Amino acid sequence: MPTEDVPSLTPNQILALVVLMSEAHKLNNNELKELAGFSLTGDDNKKLEKLGLIQTDRSHRPFSHELTDKGWHVMRDLHTTEPPKAGKSASRALLTLLGNIHRSLEQLQVTHGVKLSEGEFFRQVRGESVEGAVVSETAGDAEAQVRAAYAELAPAPGEWVGLADLRDKLERLERAEVDRALMALLDRGDVRIIPVANTKALKPRDIAAALRIGGEDNHTLSIGRS
Repeated sequence: MPTEDVPSLTPNQILALVVLMSEAHKLNNNELKELAGFSLTGDDNKKLEKLGLIQTDRSHRPFSHELTDKGWHVMRDLHTTEPPKAGKSASRALLTLLGNIHRSLEQLQVTHGVKLSEGEFFRQVRGESVEGAVVSETAGDAEAQVRAAYAELAPAPGEWVGLADLRDKLERLERAEVDRALMALLDRGDVRIIPVANTKALKPRDIAAALRIGGEDNHTLSIGRS
C-alpha cells in the first residue's frame, strides 16, 4: 500500500484516520472508541503524531485527536491507493470505500464543474465555528447579513460568490463573527462553501479571505443552489 506520499500504516492506524476524516472534527478517545472500537493510544498514536498526520491534545483527559493538513493530504492520497491484494479484509474494504468516494467526488466535479473537498463531503454540521467553539445564538443576525450580502453580489440564486467579495460587503462585522455565521449556514440545505479548483487563479485577497473547513481552505459561497 505505501507510496511516495502515503506511509505504511497498520489497519488500526488507517481506521483511526478514516474515522477522524469522516467526522471532520476533533474526537476524544471516548468518542473514538465508540465509533472505531478502540482508543488512539500507545504506538499507534505515537506513529501518527510522528508522521505529522494527527495532532493530539493532551491538555486534559480523555486525550483528543484531529487530522492535520498533512493528514488530510494523506487521506486524499489514500483515496487513489490501490487496495492490497493481501492483508486484513477490513483494510482492503476501507481502501476500496475510499476509492469509490474519490471517484464519486471526481464525477461530481465533472458533472457540476465544482470541486467538493473531502472536508465538506464528510462534514457533519455540529454548530461549531472554525476554531471549534460553540456557535452563539446571536449568530442569527450575522447569518441574515451574510445572506443579504450574497444576494447583492450574486447575479442569481445558486451562483458562486467569492468570500473575499463577501467579506468586503460585511466589513462592519468581525471576521470571527462572519466565520461563525458561514459555518452555521452550512446546516442549511441551500448553502455550500467550497474551494476553488484552480488555485493558481487565486489572488492574495482570495487566499486571505478563505474559510478553513476540514483541513482545507474554501473560497466561494453559493446560496440557493438545488
